[in-house]
Amino acid sequence: MEAVLAKYENQINAFSEFLEDLPDTKEPVWILGAHYNVKTEKAELLSDVRSRLWFTYRKKFSPIGGTGPSSDAGWGCMLRCGQMILAQALLCWRLGRDWRWRKEGGMPEEYKRILHSFLDRKDCCYSIHQMAQMGVGEGKSVGEWYGPNTVAQVLKKLALFDDWNSLAVYVSMDNTVVIEDIRKLCGKPGRGWLRTGACGWGAPFAASDPVEPGSSQTPGNHVTSCPHSHSEWRPLLLIIPLRMGINHINPVYIQAVKECFKMPQSLGMLGGKPNLAYYFIGFIGEELIYLDPHTTQPAVESEPGVAVDDQSYHCQRTPRRMKALSLDPSVALGFFCKNEEDFDSWCNLVQQEILKKRNQRMFELVEKHPPHWPPFIPPTKPDVQTTGAEFIESTDKLFESEEEFEILNV
Repeated sequence: MEAVLAKYENQINAFSEFLEDLPDTKEPVWILGAHYNVKTEKAELLSDVRSRLWFTYRKKFSPIGGTGPSSDAGWGCMLRCGQMILAQALLCWRLGRDWRWRKEGGMPEEYKRILHSFLDRKDCCYSIHQMAQMGVGEGKSVGEWYGPNTVAQVLKKLALFDDWNSLAVYVSMDNTVVIEDIRKLCGKPGRGWLRTGACGWGAPFAASDPVEPGSSQTPGNHVTSCPHSHSEWRPLLLIIPLRMGINHINPVYIQAVKECFKMPQSLGMLGGKPNLAYYFIGFIGEELIYLDPHTTQPAVESEPGVAVDDQSYHCQRTPRRMKALSLDPSVALGFFCKNEEDFDSWCNLVQQEILKKRNQRMFELVEKHPPHWPPFIPPTKPDVQTTGAEFIESTDKLFESEEEFEILNV
């Protein structure tokens, strides 16, 4: 194991272009749909980056599956990046894109609940335990490295068991996003969608309702309206796995990738190098900005009713960068659309900034389901009464393994 870890550390150190200091430039820095001036807004930029949930390798957690590994060091980096892109969707959904983390604590209950769902325990919905074991259904052994498409399929399946958030997860196939299928997935209430109370927290409220004194809806730490009131549109996590070249990324796609980071719906991108995954959250000039999961930290102990020490879940360093042309061609773009209007806006942006301006397109956006494809059937939650890792075995036959659908574009 030490030899394996040393190999990965050497790979990381080989990329000397990862600079710790931001350049002195007039070019804007784009982070998940927001832009900053390095000269005048550096503090705001770093606060934004530090507010993203940062998931890294962990050690000394309970063995996966009871007898499996107790650390994901050396193999879990893409799973951790998958956790980060999903966590960003949940933060946008529950707290809004403008929410900021404070080191001194005092975070809203929604934030605490989101973080808890990613802890390294078998009974947490999006834990490394659940993701690794759900990956078995995708043909991946526990401890095996994942690609972007595989982790996207795992997130789609695990989201079915998350009753609190009820995210609709759509993973595109064959480099094609089908609007009709997304409307079918998001536009009709499914199991666990319409419930009494505001997400289990009290009576429903709307954005126009008055804010109670002492509530968490304050400037810089606001809570959006309840997702289960006044609307039948489920919040959408849209993941688009792509292969933008053969051995290296085709330069014709770089500008389109950058345009995606500018969109308000952006959740960033999964990618990196072979067997070396990063969560990309923005760009400056010709460099991509990313959060790096390749730091091994002890698993955080948690007890019911006790606040989790969240210091290690927020990166305190200046964000790292790499040249866009160094990116591996296999990636997955992420977007979050909180309502139907948000999705319509995203479709318009894609048409204007990605499709009409490019002779060679990263992906296609079509209105109707292709007639030669199998019928689109939105997945539903199985009748399973547990959220522990044992539900993996009971769902093995519910999902059929899906093709990679990564077409080479060169």
